[in-house]
Amino acid sequence: MDFRTMFEPKTMAIIGVSLHNDRHPANVIYNKNRFRYPVKVYAVNPQGGEYYKEKVYKNIGDIPEKIDLAIIAVRAEHVPGVLEECVESWVGGVVVISGGFSETGRHDMRDELIRVANEADFPIIGPNCLGIYSPSHVDSFFLPSERMVRPGQGNVAIVSQSGGILVDQMVKYAEQGIGLSRAVSIGNKAVVTELDLLKYLARDDQTDVIAFYMEGFGEGQGREFVNAASRSPKPVIVMKAGKSEAGSRAVSSHTASIAGDYRVFSSIMKQHGIVEAYDEYEMLNFSEALSCYSKPIKGRVGIVTASGGHGVVAVDRCNKSDLEVPLLPDDRQEIIREKLSNSIKTIASIDNPIDLTGSAQDDDFVVAARQLSLIDDIDCVLILLLPYIPEVTSDVGARLSQLYQETKKPIVAYVPHVEKYMMIIEGFQLNNVPVADSIEGAIMMVEAMKRCGQC
Repeated sequence: MDFRTMFEPKTMAIIGVSLHNDRHPANVIYNKNRFRYPVKVYAVNPQGGEYYKEKVYKNIGDIPEKIDLAIIAVRAEHVPGVLEECVESWVGGVVVISGGFSETGRHDMRDELIRVANEADFPIIGPNCLGIYSPSHVDSFFLPSERMVRPGQGNVAIVSQSGGILVDQMVKYAEQGIGLSRAVSIGNKAVVTELDLLKYLARDDQTDVIAFYMEGFGEGQGREFVNAASRSPKPVIVMKAGKSEAGSRAVSSHTASIAGDYRVFSSIMKQHGIVEAYDEYEMLNFSEALSCYSKPIKGRVGIVTASGGHGVVAVDRCNKSDLEVPLLPDDRQEIIREKLSNSIKTIASIDNPIDLTGSAQDDDFVVAARQLSLIDDIDCVLILLLPYIPEVTSDVGARLSQLYQETKKPIVAYVPHVEKYMMIIEGFQLNNVPVADSIEGAIMMVEAMKRCGQC
């Protein structure tokens, strides 16, 4: 399936707009797209009439131009009939927001929806979902604009069975400065599945990393998904819910999916080089790292810090993740020490981690990181930056990230994410170097590059 028409529609119909209730989901979607996105939006309600002086059409077939994307927000029992009308009107694709299908035991309603789609080869996202958020193009989420936190344009696509998890993750992505190419809530995924979107996003020129939150597969779908993900030319990240027996029961009542055996699932992900994120925090950090770096690493880390404690914590965490922290050759240690500023030359610990102490300056971080970047046995440099030490300036992030441009050896940074340090963080991120908000997050970023078979 080609979803570009749905992700970048020129025309859009919202079916189910209320003439009296501005808080109705259909009205929220209508108003936000009409006023905030470059798409021509039409309202549809069987009663017809006007909504804020705009014509409301009784049927999608009455709209005087072809519709690229229709959003259906009517009662479940009316959905099949509305879908038939969309097919007859040559609509490009549909998002069914409405719930009341398999998740409530109405499998017959789901089957009817599938029948309409299959007979017409018609793409339907949902039901029981939020639909599509495509930055600068369209937003079918029925959440008021003033309450939404949206990441900027970027190269990470997220596909989620849960609308709530998706929106929550979008808030975290925005907070961490990770941009999105597409975000798709697929709900019960009666017709369009993860596999369909994986195949499309793997060739989507706006997307470099594909992340999934999934609860379970239909019969036979899991094997096909794994095979497609292992062949994807782009990194694929999967966060799976329903790991426990109780979680599996919750999955069944949420989206009527079968969670399956989690240990088997996790083992297969690993065998095929698909990056499994255990939780939302891993998914966040994996996404940022893989959106910046496109080559896999072996996992040999060189660490630069201004605090011995931070270095020790980082080494322990590396060890837990099977990342190596190799000792530095004596001659390289001598070179580093010789190039450091006089104030720390005799007190810095030049091993791995390199502890520059709290008297370090920007130049010292640059010297240490450059020398680590030149060592063949190190394939990633981890900078644990403490922005409150006296001699570090707000330029240090931009200066360190230039090293990546020179050497092409990946750099990952840790900087506390508070407003006071944003200039340093932006210095890294504007130069495409990922910055974690914790030491653990930074190690996760390194781990993602090691675990990704498709980087």
